[in-house]
Order: sequence, then structure tokens, then C-alpha cells
Amino acid sequence: MKTILFIFCASLLISCNNKKTVEQPIEHSLEGAWELVSFLNYKEDGSVDTIKSSNAFKQMKMYSKTKIMWSRLRAWDSLDWFGVGDYTFKDGKLTEVLDYGSHAMNSRIKAKKKFVFDILINENTFTQIEIDSLGHPIYAENYKRVE
Repeated sequence: MKTILFIFCASLLISCNNKKTVEQPIEHSLEGAWELVSFLNYKEDGSVDTIKSSNAFKQMKMYSKTKIMWSRLRAWDSLDWFGVGDYTFKDGKLTEVLDYGSHAMNSRIKAKKKFVFDILINENTFTQIEIDSLGHPIYAENYKRVE
């Protein structure tokens, strides 16, 4: 009888300690260097224009643990384009707060420093999407990891 009671208690204890594992979503990091692959413009009629990167239009983003720096080359444009600031990435949202940038970008930063994007990310690619006040996409940038 003691043996049966011992086996029953041991079985009960083991079954109570059986934790069900719940798969946690993989958290991908933005840390590293990213190259723009394409840029999407969403139109009111639902159509999308795609602009692919080329030697005449390049953009890179570099993320550390908390800092962002990006630069853009538009070969036909005499203006420099870059920005530097802080970022956060949480719950599918990327928030970049720019401190300063190129002359052309500084005029934009005076009007708006904080940029919030929906983000879709995996290990080697990410897409940042700007959404309007009604929840519609305005534009998106598609990146690939280069480092």
C-alpha cells in the first residue's frame, strides 16, 4: 500500500512539474548595416509604385544598440542627405528621433524630428512602413542586411 501511495504521489509531483512550453516569437535585432533594396509609394487608388535601388539611388542605414545613422545618394541631386539620432524598436514599431542631419535634412528635422514606422523584420531583411492618420500606408522602404 505504501508503495502504491508513493508511486501515486511521485506521479502527481512529476505531472505538476511538467511545464508546457509556449513558443516565443523570435525577436530580430536591427543592429548592423542595412542597404535599401526598394522604395514603395502607395497611391490612393490602391496601386503601388516601386522604385528599385541603383547606382544613382542608394541608401544605407546603420543601427547600434540605440543610435541610427542613415545616408542617401541621389546622383542627380547636388544635396547631401543624411540623418543621425536615436531609435527604439518594440512591438512592431520602429521610432526614429533625429537630432541632426545634412543641410537639406535639418530643415525637415525642424518641422518633424520623430518618425514612427510599422516594421516587418526577419533575420536579414526588414520593411519600414509609414502609416497615415487613417491607418493607410503612405510609403515603405525595403532593406537587406549587409553586415
